[in-house]
Amino acid sequence: MVHVPVMLNEVLHMLSPFEDVELVVDGTLGAGGHSMAILENCPNAFLIGIDQDESILAIAKDRLSAFKDRVYFALGNFRDIRSILSDAGFDSAQVFLFDLGISSLQVDSPERGFSFNYNGPLDMRMDMGRVCSSLTAADIVNTWSPAELTMLFRRYGEDPFAFQVARAICRRREKDGPIMTCEELVEVIRSAVPAPAQRKMRGHPARRIFQALRIQVNDEMGALEDLLDELPQITRRGGKVIFITYHSLEDRMVKRNMRSWAEAGLGKPMTSRPLVPSEEELELNRRSRSAKVRGFLFTP
Repeated sequence: MVHVPVMLNEVLHMLSPFEDVELVVDGTLGAGGHSMAILENCPNAFLIGIDQDESILAIAKDRLSAFKDRVYFALGNFRDIRSILSDAGFDSAQVFLFDLGISSLQVDSPERGFSFNYNGPLDMRMDMGRVCSSLTAADIVNTWSPAELTMLFRRYGEDPFAFQVARAICRRREKDGPIMTCEELVEVIRSAVPAPAQRKMRGHPARRIFQALRIQVNDEMGALEDLLDELPQITRRGGKVIFITYHSLEDRMVKRNMRSWAEAGLGKPMTSRPLVPSEEELELNRRSRSAKVRGFLFTP
């Protein structure tokens, strides 16, 4: 397994001085790359690792087994962070880290249905239906009206061809039956987007549509909003909150909340502008290309 944590050096720099770090919450544990580096560099740190994907949490547990006395693992969504903290025996933490990107392990598992590069069922549930609604991407694609699909693709995908794709989806399912696989959906999207526009695109023509579906299936923006509402109450004085975002929707939400915290006199952003990947990182880890790191330091 190759797992490269995104913008690790920038995250570690925000944590310094390492000796002062005591209680860290990694709210998006994934395979544990960021957490491992934190535990290795911060000798006094105890870490609470949260992930809603049981299969990936198992990988993190194995990877961090050498630090078992310094880690508490929790299966859940970070929107429930207050109750997870309570279950671990705490009411607040000194550092919170959230990497909002989808795990490479999920993307590279065709059976999970997250990727337009693989063929698999249109699922996209991050917790595999353990807690969240049983709604899948296939349910949305095959039951929502053209207007509903258009609104979804515009809101969460910011796709300029949202209407054309929504119309093509509805025509396809009326003619040939349900669209059940990633490959079938990609085919419909390609048929709806003009060829000249596809040639000018910097990424895959299905990227924005898949993003919108994934966000809706997992209520990602709702969960992030709940989390941001909680953080000022559960971050210790002098504590830090660090976010790694990957698309403009979540980055704007994080930026807006940090500005509100600053205006309320709760603290200040740790950098004047978001940090972005270095050229070296982009060469080593292509999936970091859209990443931005923002940190907020609460008043001591």
